[in-house]
Amino acid sequence: MKVNRLLLAAALFSGVVRAAPLTQTTAVQTRPEAGAPALTVLKPGAEPTPAAGVTAPPGWLAVEVPGPHEAYVQNKDFLKSLDVRPGAALYAEPKTSAPVLGHAEKGDKIEITGLLGRWTQIKLEKSLTGYIQLPNAAPAPAPAALAPPPPPAPVVINNSAPGHAVGSDVSTLPRLLEGKIVSTRRPFTPRRPYDYEIDDAGGSRLAYLDSSHLLLTAQMDSYVGHTVAVYGTVKTVPGGRDLVITAESLQLK
Repeated sequence: MKVNRLLLAAALFSGVVRAAPLTQTTAVQTRPEAGAPALTVLKPGAEPTPAAGVTAPPGWLAVEVPGPHEAYVQNKDFLKSLDVRPGAALYAEPKTSAPVLGHAEKGDKIEITGLLGRWTQIKLEKSLTGYIQLPNAAPAPAPAALAPPPPPAPVVINNSAPGHAVGSDVSTLPRLLEGKIVSTRRPFTPRRPYDYEIDDAGGSRLAYLDSSHLLLTAQMDSYVGHTVAVYGTVKTVPGGRDLVITAESLQLK
């Protein structure tokens, strides 16, 4: 099967704003290369919009892919204002070997949605450029899907004893803990061992939150009152029985 031939006309005439509807399921790839990862997949009937001002190699059409998009930025690319540095690479996954979805531009609407050690997860509200293979081009192998790594095993919490996990060895492996972030700072009361905790739906503390490994700690107050998934190592607070999770990543739910 082939992509609708009118896509070729859309690539040749810049005055055309939208191509004819697709006649088959079509991958929009991150690069104009056979086997490049898929940025998204368009269903039959979709009308892709050619990307203005982008010249694609022969056999390919550059198209706009509307947002929002999930992307990852290295923490070193954040300015003191917590804006992303213009020109910084926006990655599909939190690793430098992942496909680059685009580059940040001044004025981009970006929302921070997660902290992952040296990486920050963002939601990007703008169109990105992808590539569709045109008719008569050599068939490409199925592109690799941009999928996140499998989730870690959840930590088991004994709700009858808030703040305590089932089992004696809770620090052997990293765990996933979900709950609401609550500030422990209260006026005229002794300071708790950590400034934040994770509470369950009933308001009982599951564990204190150690955010020292999250490099953008200035963002922590913006997560207070929100339900999050925290991935990290769970252990007992020194000198007590309460639990603390040392966060390696944090993501809004």
